[in-house]
Amino acid sequence: MHKGHLSAIDAGFLYIETPEMPMHIGALYVLKPPARGCENYAADYRAMIAARMHTAPLFTHKLAAMPFDLANPVWIEDDDVDLDYHIRQVTLTKPGTMDQLEKLVGRLHSSLLDRSRPLWEFFVIDGLENGDLAFYSKVHHAALDGQAGMKLTLALLDATEEPRDVGAPPPRARSRDYHLGIGEMLWSATTNALSQYVKLARVAPKVVKSAIDTYRATDADGKWGLAKFKGAFALAPRTHFNVSITNQRAFGSKSLPIAEVKAAGKAVGATVNDVVMALCSGALLRYLADYGETPQKSLIAAVPISMRPEGDTSQNNQVTMLPVSLHSDIADPLKRLAAIRKSAGRMKDLGGKMKGLGSLDVPSIGTPWLMTGLVSLYGRSHLADNLPPVANVAISNVPGPNFPLYMTRAMLRAMYPVSIPTHGVGCNITVQSYNGQLDFGLTACRRAMPDVKKLAGYLGDALEELKAAIAAAAAAPPASEAGTPKAAKPAKGRRRAAKAAAGAPLLHS
Repeated sequence: MHKGHLSAIDAGFLYIETPEMPMHIGALYVLKPPARGCENYAADYRAMIAARMHTAPLFTHKLAAMPFDLANPVWIEDDDVDLDYHIRQVTLTKPGTMDQLEKLVGRLHSSLLDRSRPLWEFFVIDGLENGDLAFYSKVHHAALDGQAGMKLTLALLDATEEPRDVGAPPPRARSRDYHLGIGEMLWSATTNALSQYVKLARVAPKVVKSAIDTYRATDADGKWGLAKFKGAFALAPRTHFNVSITNQRAFGSKSLPIAEVKAAGKAVGATVNDVVMALCSGALLRYLADYGETPQKSLIAAVPISMRPEGDTSQNNQVTMLPVSLHSDIADPLKRLAAIRKSAGRMKDLGGKMKGLGSLDVPSIGTPWLMTGLVSLYGRSHLADNLPPVANVAISNVPGPNFPLYMTRAMLRAMYPVSIPTHGVGCNITVQSYNGQLDFGLTACRRAMPDVKKLAGYLGDALEELKAAIAAAAAAPPASEAGTPKAAKPAKGRRRAAKAAAGAPLLHS
């Protein structure tokens, strides 16, 4: 008996996957070894997962494709999960540096997951020169998105050093049939398609109303309709990493104190997410300057926006990507942050009107082979090398716990996300907040961006630059005290535009 068809968004991550563009997400955890030692840590961790397999369907669900790929595949139960395959141990060669660890993660992240098995793999890594342990995980994006992934992570970790008792799995009969019959699968595909048409008819009025409300709503400047998004969907300038990518991956990591990021944001009324975008913009400017690249147009970030309604805890993907300008054409870091805050606010408002549409499903008859063929054609034709890029970089910020977590008695020092570059967008920056710090994970195509570690280092420089600008602005006397005559008060309709040009005052709300 199958466990249900994949939704259109979940299945989409399967259809757009190619050898050059794997669609799995992951994380690199750096761990302080348990007090009792780590000689048998991999075995202890494998035993812990074996005892908690029932806590997350991900561990035991695998895919079953529909005949001729006519419709979305279904999840079925795997009663024979090989934990020796899914959980492996790797030892770094001496000296065991962080650079070696990041290169290992890049290589592990390059290979596709085996679709004949549950779509996850874990690696316990030892041999680090400082005695720490590391843990790398990868899970197919078809199985879970960032929010659901965080719930899975918390289910596998503990808030105390002593692992908690999750209880015994419920008793159930072991199945001897690993395959669905052709008739059962065709009937399932047909009934699922019919139910999707019914759901689509029910939610169509909601979709139309949402589109009308978005068009009619005015923004703070009094603009309405599509005018309020003018310039928000501009094409991005080309950089050397906005190309067709290979399957090879490079990885870099960086941790920043979240208290300093919050303080920088508080000084000008910006959120942590606004500051993260500004830091990425500043770091990218420094990185591109090393190559003599100074785009005249602003860099654009593709930012995931959740469409999950409040109270929805399902472990599936309910997310879309929207463009946000990084305003890299503004030299002053404070004015750049002000502009980013405004652009991000527009997209956040648009995303808010799309809440609840993430559960919208569409009929999938014929979709698998059609999408797979189109994606393969796009990659093989190298269109990404010739078409103007829609975005330069993907940036995502995932909130996490502000307290220490433990993994089989080993305390987490840091958790760096490992994500997905795509054709045309060869670099992905994902940020995870954890226990007083922001952990940045930068994943790139190794051919396009082999020195992504350098970009990671520039994030710290960007934070120092922003802090210095805030301190200088706070110390500077008001313009009237410095002898500069006060400007005439702008007309009411132009006040916000004047504030935008001035920079920081825009961030008061």
